[in-house]
Amino acid sequence: MYQWKECTYNTSDRQVFFTIKKLTLPDHFYVTFVGANGSGKTLLARALEGELKLLFGNAPSGLKISSISFEKQIKLMEEDFERRNSDDPRAETGFTPREMFAAISDDTQEISRLCDILNFSYALDRSYHKLSSGEGRKTLIIEALLKKPDIILLDSPFDGLDPAARKELQDLLTRIYDAGASVIVNTNRFEEISPRSEYLGLVMSRDLARFGYRDEILEDSSVKQLTHYEKLPKICALPRVPLDCQIPLDRSQPLIVMKDVTVAYGDHVILNKLSWTVNPYEHWEISGPNGCGKSTLLSLVTGDNPQSYCNDITLFGIKRGSGESIWDIKKHIGYVSPAFHLDYRISSPVINVILSGYFDSVGLYEQPGDEKISLARQWLSLLGLSAYENASFRSLSFGQQRLLLIVRALVKQPPLLILDEPLQGLDGLGRELVRRFAEFLMQNGETQILFVSHHEGDAPRGIGKRLIFTDNGTRTFDVKIEIVPK
Repeated sequence: MYQWKECTYNTSDRQVFFTIKKLTLPDHFYVTFVGANGSGKTLLARALEGELKLLFGNAPSGLKISSISFEKQIKLMEEDFERRNSDDPRAETGFTPREMFAAISDDTQEISRLCDILNFSYALDRSYHKLSSGEGRKTLIIEALLKKPDIILLDSPFDGLDPAARKELQDLLTRIYDAGASVIVNTNRFEEISPRSEYLGLVMSRDLARFGYRDEILEDSSVKQLTHYEKLPKICALPRVPLDCQIPLDRSQPLIVMKDVTVAYGDHVILNKLSWTVNPYEHWEISGPNGCGKSTLLSLVTGDNPQSYCNDITLFGIKRGSGESIWDIKKHIGYVSPAFHLDYRISSPVINVILSGYFDSVGLYEQPGDEKISLARQWLSLLGLSAYENASFRSLSFGQQRLLLIVRALVKQPPLLILDEPLQGLDGLGRELVRRFAEFLMQNGETQILFVSHHEGDAPRGIGKRLIFTDNGTRTFDVKIEIVPK
């Protein structure tokens, strides 16, 4: 039996505290913790793992815990970046999952078994920085499982995974639990609470506020309030766009035209002769399994993929390769994605993150002026984050960071807003707020939206068309287009 009594933890800078007044767990357990963005779920995970300093109280010691989290994914990305930019020519490709797994275990059969379960064998020899968000998450999950822990702790493990992968992971966690290991899961979505999770905890205001049997806690009024959308502000207007940030565009021609586009890395074909047109005032949802090419497709639109120059692509009336600069493309686009979030390493004040959206920069390098500062504060108020105006971006929770990056992408209400898995890491209220922002823009502005999600029902109301990648069984994907019923 594991017991925590009157425990107070704090972070290394001694500025953030987390408390566990009482928590008792049996020797073998399956526990899920839920809570709003910024409530402290990740702090709880770090406390249980022993990463936070215990100031007061009694807590178990020596727990063999293996964990995955967004913070560990950031750390791995930073280590991979440093390796690829080192003087060692052998390290220019960075880490590969096979190399990472071999550093933990020499049991190749177990590595193959876990890769087969999570449909990951095809990606073993890819560079980590070239994996999709979901593939990167699978890498961390397999790495954690190879350590054979007594307790596996997963902080938002289903984020970035397609429906099939989420089911495979749920089934795998059940098998791990049945085999004798204990499981702890943090999640923002109630549908991700496993039926095998006997216990449920509610985290509020950096405190384990409720804990008990799952069904009893689900009936708790505090838990039910997490989905009370009436608490959200009604979106009747959004902060205006400054005159010097308004982007005129000829709406008589399509935003995007791709003809027989192919993208391949060596023998691996990502996109195969894809043709796609986004006409004026169309809004699209893009869906498909992990690794199908969604992010590659979007990188052609944002201008970040060098293979866009060897394909027939016209963006905002400008044909790629006709002498345009990358900024001629990017100035029309607001963009947020899991990869962008991972790469956003700037530890600037929260308000500066929003202000940087007016300048299309990562970080703030210009004087914004009083008008833009006032508008940024209006956005913070809409997000309910006014109290964090001068806090460090990196000090916020994953969900709070994601909300800020979404607002950064839409402050200019750009001609094209690309939301690549924007709701990842957000609680129910945060997801609904972002949908309302998008719906307002579609109904009242000139912004067209490309929306990517692995969750059915996440897309904002008003999306008219879908581009769907479907697996044809050969690790290449067919594409179909359909009209969304009104």
